[in-house]
Amino acid sequence: MRVTSWSDASVARLLPWTGTGGKSCYVVGDGTGYVSRKADEVEEIQLDMAYELLGHADGLLTEPGVTAPEIHFLARRLTESLEQVQRIAESRGSRLEVALARPEPQPKPHPASASEPQPQSNSETSP
Repeated sequence: MRVTSWSDASVARLLPWTGTGGKSCYVVGDGTGYVSRKADEVEEIQLDMAYELLGHADGLLTEPGVTAPEIHFLARRLTESLEQVQRIAESRGSRLEVALARPEPQPKPHPASASEPQPQSNSETSP
């Protein structure tokens, strides 16, 4: 990650998909580009699918006569979904840490007010 100053910091974002050989993919930028928008869409789909899968799992596990292959299939899909959700959490957590670590900009004094003398009160002579 290359950062020249906090005001134009670029953050390496972990993407919700992997590259060749299962290697992590990243995009560097301010989070408004095409790849970042696509990553947001993919994350939303993955989270929606995780919620649907949980509902399916709950229904399947309460049915009598569920077979071992059905349970195995469900366990594989739940594992895949959990890996995706974990990746999303890691990506969002990293970006949140960077955002919270950025110093807040301090208001700059107006140039005219800096040269003007400020009135001072004299509490010892005031009634």
